[in-house]
Formats: sequence, structure tokens, C-alpha cells
Amino acid sequence: MRPVLPGDAVAAARALFARPSGERPASMALMLVRAQAADSYRKRFGRAHPVWGNGSLMALVQRESLPPEPLLDDPDYCRCLALVFSALADRRTAKACPA
Repeated sequence: MRPVLPGDAVAAARALFARPSGERPASMALMLVRAQAADSYRKRFGRAHPVWGNGSLMALVQRESLPPEPLLDDPDYCRCLALVFSALADRRTAKACPA
């Protein structure tokens, strides 16, 4: 997966915000898998994946109809951002600690 920039986190949170809360953890996990696969595709073929983009979270979710970014005083949106950051931290921790 490409390096995650602030805009990637916001775009992913907006995508999660559009989903029912019970679907969000699985949706976030799937986003990470797809972004990783798209980045591998980009490295192998020298172009973006036709469905999942260039390996960034933003490219992946911008193919969906995203809601406008809510204000940070929306507790549900804050939970979406927290889920994104938690998933990214967990992913980084898992990569740093080989099994």
C-alpha cells in the first residue's frame, strides 16, 4: 500500500461514514487489502489497477460516491476517523512484529 497521507485517512473515514456502523470494521479491513493489492498491481504493471486505483486509500474510495466531510463535532464521524487510525496503527504494528 502506498504511504498514507492525511487526505487518505479523511477519504477512508468518509467512505466508512456512508456505511452502517456494524459494517465499518470489515469495510476498513477490506480497504486495506484492496489498497495493498492495487499497489502490488501498480508496481508489477506500471499502471493503476482498473478498479482499485494506484494503491492509495484515497484512490480506492474515490471511485465510490462519498458523502461530504462532516465536521469534527460529529461523534459518528470521529468514530470513523478513529477506526481508520486504529486500523493503520494495527497494520503498522503487525508489519513491525513478524510472526
